[in-house]
Amino acid sequence: MASVEKAQPLSLAGKPVSPPVVLAPMAGITNLPFRKLCREQGAGIYVCEMITTVALTERNPKTMRLIEFDPEEETRSLQLYGVDPAGMRKAVQMVVDEDLADHIDMNFGCPVPKVTRRGGGSALPWKRRLFREIVTAAVEAAGDVPVTVKMRKGIDDDHLTYLDAGEIAQDAGVAWVALHGRTAAERYSGTADWEAIANLKDRLDIPVLGNGDVWEADDALRMVDETGCDGVVVGRGCLGRPWLFGDLEAAFDGRTERRMPTLGEVARVMQRHAALLVEWIAGAETYEARRNIAAEEHGCREFRKHVAWYLKGFPVGGELRRSLSMVASLNELEDLLGKLDAEAPFPESTIGKPRGRTNSPGKVTLPEGWLDDRDDCTVPEGAEIDSSGG
Repeated sequence: MASVEKAQPLSLAGKPVSPPVVLAPMAGITNLPFRKLCREQGAGIYVCEMITTVALTERNPKTMRLIEFDPEEETRSLQLYGVDPAGMRKAVQMVVDEDLADHIDMNFGCPVPKVTRRGGGSALPWKRRLFREIVTAAVEAAGDVPVTVKMRKGIDDDHLTYLDAGEIAQDAGVAWVALHGRTAAERYSGTADWEAIANLKDRLDIPVLGNGDVWEADDALRMVDETGCDGVVVGRGCLGRPWLFGDLEAAFDGRTERRMPTLGEVARVMQRHAALLVEWIAGAETYEARRNIAAEEHGCREFRKHVAWYLKGFPVGGELRRSLSMVASLNELEDLLGKLDAEAPFPESTIGKPRGRTNSPGKVTLPEGWLDDRDDCTVPEGAEIDSSGG
């Protein structure tokens, strides 16, 4: 089992981040109910879904719902995506003026085509001047609210950006930089390059957090030990396993216990997750207070995507799996979960294995002429169209 010397304490706005663990924003996943579920398992920083600057400043109803935080979230952490410095400044100023968050993370890591074709996400750091202007605008507008940056290694192996971008972000005054050890072209394939995380840590004076292939708590300790990074960012590893944050808390505290829940214990977490989604969508303190059937159906539909992750590796028949993936009410979910073998042990075959999205490398979709001039700071036409999906 991996171990690590006691690391320098990570902090944000003068508050300790202990353990030094951050939940990565994941679209359609890291909403308020999921963050609450994870937070009940262990401490850390839990970031909401990525928010576009345009959707925020235009007060898109769906976006305003996504930036809601639970009263118990001590650090309200919001991730912003934008390609225009003026738009980023306006959005950050809104966050500050209306006290919408305690921490702003900036997305320069998203590899999906609808983002990179507009010059956003992992494509943007290639444009050094534009990147500098956007990060500087955010830091200046944020004032005392800490700003951090999350990014990838670059567009592809021939167009790496992470070292330049890290230095630019540091000079602009960000609190830390988080690096996913893959390029945009790699997407979620292969193995994360932890050596790149070590290289960035050697280059910068501010904290560097590592991201990529943290499937178990001991992976996090190994990443810190091998790279010297100051903390870890966890994404796909917690899908269907919110208790991973309890394991991470134990690991960074030097304790060896790791949770291996039975299928019955997993079923109880699944029931709680679905109930939290329904409660949140209903917009009431408890679902029972509203008896909102539409909200219950909506919440259960949102929960369906999590079923396969929770049941990964467990002995569950195909028909029961299909029924659970089509569940429409909390009572139906409870009835179906009751048919599981509650004593089935946690499947050790899944330990240390990838979860969530896995795909093949691919060519990155970029604006025309994007690679021609690294110092061009022109905002691509149409880049600031709201890409929040409504």
